[in-house]
Amino acid sequence: MPKAAGDAKLLIQSLNKAYAATPTNLKIIDLYVVFAVASALVQVVYMGIVGSFPFNSFLSGVLSCIGTAVLAVCLRIQVNKDNKEFKDLAPERAFADFVLCNLVLHLVIMNFLG
Repeated sequence: MPKAAGDAKLLIQSLNKAYAATPTNLKIIDLYVVFAVASALVQVVYMGIVGSFPFNSFLSGVLSCIGTAVLAVCLRIQVNKDNKEFKDLAPERAFADFVLCNLVLHLVIMNFLG
């Protein structure tokens, strides 16, 4: 058992060291993704405790959070300098795509609310 705990500690140290080298703009996007997923989880827990009377509202809120998180992950992939697939794409263009897609997502979500 101590070997497993030592391996876990070594793994965490390795991940911490690798994440320390991550640029600040990617860390901010990561924080945004964590916030969006946490918001979705809070809504699911609230629905479990209180109930889901306006079910469309619950679905709209959760899908909005998850959709925003997915779009933010796509933004992170496009802005990452180590990613060779999007080396020709300017970060400003990636952010404009993110904003436009978020606008479309939230228009659909507001339409779904009824």
